[in-house]
Amino acid sequence: MKFSENWLRTFVNPPLASRALADALTMSGVEVELVEPVAPPFDNVVVAEVLEVQKHPAADRLTVCSVSAGGAPLQVVCGAPNVRAGIRVPLARIGARLPGIEIKQAKVRGVESNGMLCSARELGLAEDASGLLVLPADAPPGADIREYLDLDDQLFTIKPTPNRGDCLSVFGFAREAAAVTGGALTPAPTAAVPAASSDRIEIALEDKMACPRYCGRIVRDVNARAATPRWMVQRLERSGLRSISAIVDVANYVMLELGQPLHAFDLARIDGAIRVRRGRSGEQLKLLNEQEVALDASLLVIADDRKPLALAGIMGGMESAVTPDTRDILLESAFFDPAAIAGKSRVLGFSSDSAYRFERGVDFAATVQAMERATRLVLDICGGKAGPVCAATATLPERKPLRLRRARAQRLVGIEFTAQQIADILRRLGFAYDAHGDEFLVTPPSYRFDFAFEEDLIEEVARIHGYDKIPANPPVGTAVMLPTTETRISINALRGLMVARDYQEIVSYSFIDRQWEIDFCANRDPVALANPIAAHLSVMRSGLIASLVDCLRLNLSRQQERVRLFETGRCFSRAASAYEQVMMLGGLAYGEAVPEQWGVTGRKVDFYDVKSDVEAAVAPNIAGFEAAQHPALHPGRSAKVTLEGVAIGWLGELHPRLQQEYDLPYAPMVFELNLDKITARNVPVYREVSRQPLVRRDLSVEVPETVSAQAMLDALRKYAQRHVSEVALFDVYRGKGIDSDKKSIAFKVLLQDTDKTLTDADVEATIGQMLQVLQEQFQAKLRK
Repeated sequence: MKFSENWLRTFVNPPLASRALADALTMSGVEVELVEPVAPPFDNVVVAEVLEVQKHPAADRLTVCSVSAGGAPLQVVCGAPNVRAGIRVPLARIGARLPGIEIKQAKVRGVESNGMLCSARELGLAEDASGLLVLPADAPPGADIREYLDLDDQLFTIKPTPNRGDCLSVFGFAREAAAVTGGALTPAPTAAVPAASSDRIEIALEDKMACPRYCGRIVRDVNARAATPRWMVQRLERSGLRSISAIVDVANYVMLELGQPLHAFDLARIDGAIRVRRGRSGEQLKLLNEQEVALDASLLVIADDRKPLALAGIMGGMESAVTPDTRDILLESAFFDPAAIAGKSRVLGFSSDSAYRFERGVDFAATVQAMERATRLVLDICGGKAGPVCAATATLPERKPLRLRRARAQRLVGIEFTAQQIADILRRLGFAYDAHGDEFLVTPPSYRFDFAFEEDLIEEVARIHGYDKIPANPPVGTAVMLPTTETRISINALRGLMVARDYQEIVSYSFIDRQWEIDFCANRDPVALANPIAAHLSVMRSGLIASLVDCLRLNLSRQQERVRLFETGRCFSRAASAYEQVMMLGGLAYGEAVPEQWGVTGRKVDFYDVKSDVEAAVAPNIAGFEAAQHPALHPGRSAKVTLEGVAIGWLGELHPRLQQEYDLPYAPMVFELNLDKITARNVPVYREVSRQPLVRRDLSVEVPETVSAQAMLDALRKYAQRHVSEVALFDVYRGKGIDSDKKSIAFKVLLQDTDKTLTDADVEATIGQMLQVLQEQFQAKLRK
């Protein structure tokens, strides 16, 4: 919101300069985003009356003007097309300094010019340079233009947080400034206007929850063609609103001044009573912005007995709008529940100043006062006779008293407060309270919607006391070492391991595009957000691969040819009547296996490179890998990762369909692991280091092609005797000497006893038993 500082100082005028006042308000929590002058610096510019205009003797587009600036007439050469005798315009006299130019006495095409008649652009007031800035006919010649147009004013642009809708008016901001600075607050001019007629209108609240208060007032015999006063036009323009017509300007002015949106209807276009109701299917309403809206029960409307007239709290309708021919009007001032207006601007595709205020909450106790203020302005500007205020009221928001304890405030803020200090702050804020020693029972005012707990009041006390007055004392406490467990590795340690293996951590949104869920997880029923921040961030992710691939694409667009990424984060899925939130570790590797160098032949990263990273992540536990299919992975180059027979994640190459769809030159390798399962560790157990010699035997067998090497390894480890220290796969062979439906697999077996040297008989017996396991479970045949 933007407004004039001079307008603000009609309500509160603390002894602070503009910047100091802005800083004080910002430090209190109501941000003054910008303070800027109404006009750039210039001097020696006065009001002048054009007395006579003659054609320049040597130039077709120039004129020679005789002007009066309160003294003897001056001759000025002018090239503006709108110059004419009788108008009053700004005159920069000789010696005047304008933005970028200094005025000197000169001859223009042989004719002497004693100054310059100015346009708004030359004074830095606007971009329009089509002609002179024509001033009102009553502008006094010789008056300083800065004083006459109030150009030494400053513009405040404020940005209050959504909970401070009470500051979205000049009076509301003045009330805040008075509380912060301790200045005296001038009451708003809302004296009651006596009724001059008995004209009334019936009001029916058909949705009392959405609109618990609606006021209407008939004003007859108004002059809708009356000119808006210059002071009002100036304040509106400095607040970013253009003047439209006197009655509309009054409604906008009161909204800016008091924060209460109002609307004026053409009474002749209202049939019967005013009804505040829900829209009905099939109804259409053409709004003032010329947008046609199809109504339904989600939209609250102001209607008469026959048709809808306006979108309640958002915008009026074109059919009932005030026109220059309007003679009788109905002024509206209402309180709409913020929940009834919130979100409607996004649904409709446009916003309005009224909706912006109503969805944050307006003062429901000031509805009638705003009506009185608007009535007085309409009568003063447009004339007419006002009827009585007609009001319909239901249950208004309840203001429950809140307890405020001095001891609690001291503990939360960290400084000493006396009961008198707290009482003074509450008085400055205008809060009603009952004091009982060190406790206060505070009733929040009707214009504040952000009080629910004692902590809200304590925040107000700290805010008005001054955040900058709270000392920044370092916390004092006993440092206690937190317990750690050996049965689980920390996520930070796992992050460090991934970084050590050449990965870089990313952080992405937990909500993603619905299409990503379908592409990467085959999930057509994801957890949807009720109020997404963007259309492409509408569902919660159930996996990390999509976010990693999106980050890869971003890096490829920045010419990064070798990418290693990982992320830890929650993934979300449905589980019966609740939701599951599982912490996952995801990784992606793309490009060369190692950075380019002269000592290693370049090759692309493959399945086994990333498999080693997964094995390192779960170590000292031993991961298992089973061939399986995942919707995001290549059907023949993917595996399910297991730990002691329990599935903990996936590993593989991105599916060729997704590689093509997401425009990737090569398919990256990706993995996902359940963090809760891979961070679990067995407590280390002491085992004696053997001093006996180590024996190695190689066991090479021929098995059917369908047999998994992982399954064979698991079986050998399961049935291995105590003195078998290691079993590892070291060779897989297909080719000459092996049937086409078979393969040869060779295992390394290391044997060592802690008590004795193993004999050949011990070794052969152990190898024989292991061979028997392979023969019985996998139809293995020993290769000679």
